[in-house]
Amino acid sequence: MLEIIHAAGWPVWLLITTSVLCLAVIIERFLSLRASVVFPARLPAQALDMLRQGKLGAEGLVRLSDQAPLGHVLAEVLMNRDESNDYRVAAAEDAGKDVAYRLNRYLPALSTIAVVAPLLGLFGTVIGMIEIFGAYTPAGGDPSQLASGISIALYNTAFGIIIAIPALVFHRYFRSRVEQYLHRMEREASALNRIINRGARA
Repeated sequence: MLEIIHAAGWPVWLLITTSVLCLAVIIERFLSLRASVVFPARLPAQALDMLRQGKLGAEGLVRLSDQAPLGHVLAEVLMNRDESNDYRVAAAEDAGKDVAYRLNRYLPALSTIAVVAPLLGLFGTVIGMIEIFGAYTPAGGDPSQLASGISIALYNTAFGIIIAIPALVFHRYFRSRVEQYLHRMEREASALNRIINRGARA
């Protein structure tokens, strides 16, 4: 591996730095977007029990909100239970926007890496081409410098593509997962809001 890095020349270090950043973002998002972290299955029932038992003090709502992003949305609905339906819906939507922002954190970095990595690979290719042309002199070419230029050009192009593909794939995957979570949160918040409305009419 060290031989490949040496053959790829100094431009490859830009790609190595980019790949480390990409891997760190992917690992962080995998851990942060687990269903058990974002959408614990017990939370809707817990929020409903709090409503039915009247345990809606500030401390309980804060605990519910802090448990998970879903808890933040449900706590906002419960917190505004005495307000009008339109007010509760607006409050839940605002909470959903906050949650969406948190869930989408670092995803723009992945899309940026997917775009920048091939450009860095192209930059390395250009450096390699300069090396190749520098190998030719009126007295003849330097085979070792020519081989070095070809290695720099090809390795950097390959590394750029290798980094860009998983960055793009995981960006799409995480975006899809976030959209699924937000859709499910909207449904749970709407269900809780309907229960509150029925209780108000009873």
